[in-house]
Amino acid sequence: MDLGVPPQRTPLTADGTAGRLPLAVAVVDAEGLVSHWSSGARRLFGIARAEAVGCPAGELLPVSGVLGVNGAPARYDEGPALDSSLSGDFPYPASGRARLDEPGHGRIDVLWWAYPLAGPGPARLLVLAADCAQLRDVEDDHPARTVAPGFALHTDFPGHAELSARLPEILPNMSVQEATGIVAQVLELGYPVLEFSHHERIPVTPDWGVPKRAGGPPAREERYGADERVVPQRAVPRPELDLEYAAVRERLEFLNEVSGRLGTSLDLERTIREVTSAAVPRFSDFAGTHLRAAVLAGEGFPDGPPDVTTIWHRVWVEHNDEPGRWDDTVPVGEAIAFPEHTPFFQCMVTGEPVIVPHVSEELSNRISGEFEKRDLRPLITHRSLLIVPLKARDVVLGFMVLMRRPGREPFDDMDRTTGAELAARAGLVLDNARMYTYQENVAETLQDSMLPNVEPRMAGCDIATRYLPGTRLGRIGGDWFDSVKLPGSRTALVVGDVMGHGLNSAAMMGQLRTAVLTMATMEMPPAQLLRNLDDLAQRLGEQYLATCLYAVYDPIAGELQIANAGHIPPVLVRAEDGRAELLDLPTGAPIGVGGVAFETATVRVRPGDRLVLCTDGLVEVRGQDIGAGLAALCASAAHPAASMDDACDTIIRALNTGGGRKDDVALLMARLNGIADEDVAEWQLALDPREVSRARRLVRGQLLDWELPDAVEAAELMVSELVTNAFKHARTHHIGLRLVRTGALLCEVTDDEPAPASLLGVTDGDEFGRGLMVVSSLAREWGTSGTARGKTVWFELALSRVPRPRPDHRR
Repeated sequence: MDLGVPPQRTPLTADGTAGRLPLAVAVVDAEGLVSHWSSGARRLFGIARAEAVGCPAGELLPVSGVLGVNGAPARYDEGPALDSSLSGDFPYPASGRARLDEPGHGRIDVLWWAYPLAGPGPARLLVLAADCAQLRDVEDDHPARTVAPGFALHTDFPGHAELSARLPEILPNMSVQEATGIVAQVLELGYPVLEFSHHERIPVTPDWGVPKRAGGPPAREERYGADERVVPQRAVPRPELDLEYAAVRERLEFLNEVSGRLGTSLDLERTIREVTSAAVPRFSDFAGTHLRAAVLAGEGFPDGPPDVTTIWHRVWVEHNDEPGRWDDTVPVGEAIAFPEHTPFFQCMVTGEPVIVPHVSEELSNRISGEFEKRDLRPLITHRSLLIVPLKARDVVLGFMVLMRRPGREPFDDMDRTTGAELAARAGLVLDNARMYTYQENVAETLQDSMLPNVEPRMAGCDIATRYLPGTRLGRIGGDWFDSVKLPGSRTALVVGDVMGHGLNSAAMMGQLRTAVLTMATMEMPPAQLLRNLDDLAQRLGEQYLATCLYAVYDPIAGELQIANAGHIPPVLVRAEDGRAELLDLPTGAPIGVGGVAFETATVRVRPGDRLVLCTDGLVEVRGQDIGAGLAALCASAAHPAASMDDACDTIIRALNTGGGRKDDVALLMARLNGIADEDVAEWQLALDPREVSRARRLVRGQLLDWELPDAVEAAELMVSELVTNAFKHARTHHIGLRLVRTGALLCEVTDDEPAPASLLGVTDGDEFGRGLMVVSSLAREWGTSGTARGKTVWFELALSRVPRPRPDHRR
């Protein structure tokens, strides 16, 4: 590219400090809007970053004045103004002087440079500006010298590598990739310089750090491998004092900007990325952050100081070298223990910053030699190194490794103070994030412990569930679901929602869920169960309010019995035509209101129908009608799916969009498969002792018909015991016997005696009372339940492995 750069001229050495100017920096996008606004721009133009970003650049920048193009110095009698560059009329760099009326400060004289930008990013123009008042002494002392902005190749000047290395430091809060791309274009288009009456020029030095001072009070430097050093004193010129003041102010503004970026999230890893990225490239060229393993895992506050056995995790690395340059040397996510004789170990055990102004080859070899199978020399040699601890309550949680490239000002005491202050602020934010992560882990553990482990396959139905914690702080709530195995191959399905959030709601949920589980195993009808649950909630306290939906599925009868306590209605998807409908049930009042009757509704179902139960967090979004959510639930539930899990995921994806959901979500879906008639066998037995042998023959014959020969022997023996007991205690002329084949073999013996069967304590000399002990030893499960006309004693045999009974002739 022909930049029209004039031949090299002799730099102005006598007034070299004139090139050190506080620069205002603005980046303009393709729409002409400001996308980045530096702290120097805020000081020069009096407009805060929050007000500037997003505004048209022409309303903020000095668009009147004169222009110099392609390195030609600006004059007040020729050339267009800055608005020509802002409008895109000039595809090459331009510069000029402009007079600007600033409220409260009168008219100021401004130098500016404009660089058109290309590339995939949104940035289309970089504008640099400086106050001409900084050069007033030069112009007053040399009236013939008119200062004007211009451009030159940066390689025209001594120390050009240092000039180019400092350019990223002035760019306001942008990613390393963006900054690298802009700097490359600036160097290609022409370095900003100050022209003095066509005779002399000096480069603008975008350095907000303090130059090495030749005087000043003695200073004590805490450096790795160095003793105290006293700097000779002499009078400090006024320009250097002004520059030091500007540097201190710039550092404070840097810390304030970083503080504003920190703490935007309580996510621990995101906080670390924010801290690390904030340092590059403005404060350092490399930054890597390490955390103690206990902190990163959310295990609470670390115990004791770190030592050589402490494991540290490298959470994030940021640098302005080429992408991927250090991925193998210092990989993110690596767990490592730091050797004792290294500056890293010194920082973490003392809790104080460690500074190495220049890492010599000898020191680099020594540090790298402490690490096994790790060569750090390419990364640290000839760099300036600063390591600052991340502390909270005087305990080191982690540390940051900061480095500057050769050619950039090495870290000094002021940098040490700045880095320590950055680490202190980051440590507070980090500790907050750590405590939040710890509390989140505790809450999730508590929530997980309260949610049941639902069996995906029950007798006559398949079940799938989903639980999503709410987005509110704490992520713990009172939503729950459950399935309960009942006698007679029936299954109870329940979904509930305790009003409110947090630990109190979760604790109440645990109490109510336990109560539901207990009453369900007692085979209470749905309405009676909710009535008892309502009474319990009132006894527990007035603040106990919850909604609940309780259903019992009988796969043999092909029906659902459902009762509702203020909950949203369930959805039934018919297998015959795929139609989804909200079941019209008596709503009832929430649990805890008291004095309200509950009703049980009976719904006929067919094999393949699907029942969907959920809490209102899935269908209720702030600002929307719940009817729309219920309609979306029906539509998504009716969507064909390859499996129950896929069907649940489809519902979650369809309704959990838009970011408006705050509440937790419980979802339970049951596919009601039913039990075929050929898998059920029933008989009526008379009150005759000879019926015991008949029962054995019936069971043997049926199991052989079902091709279950391995279950015959154990089933015969247990049926014989239960029928004998029923014969002894029954009052009428009939005893019921039923076999049901599902994933297991279920056997039920029914009589009209209401007293439940129970195990008796027997001794070796007792001849009776051993029947239920035989059943208990052979069956996978057994139990007794009351019925409207008596009781049912049942047992289950696992069909994959049937135990063989041990001979015992004593009954």
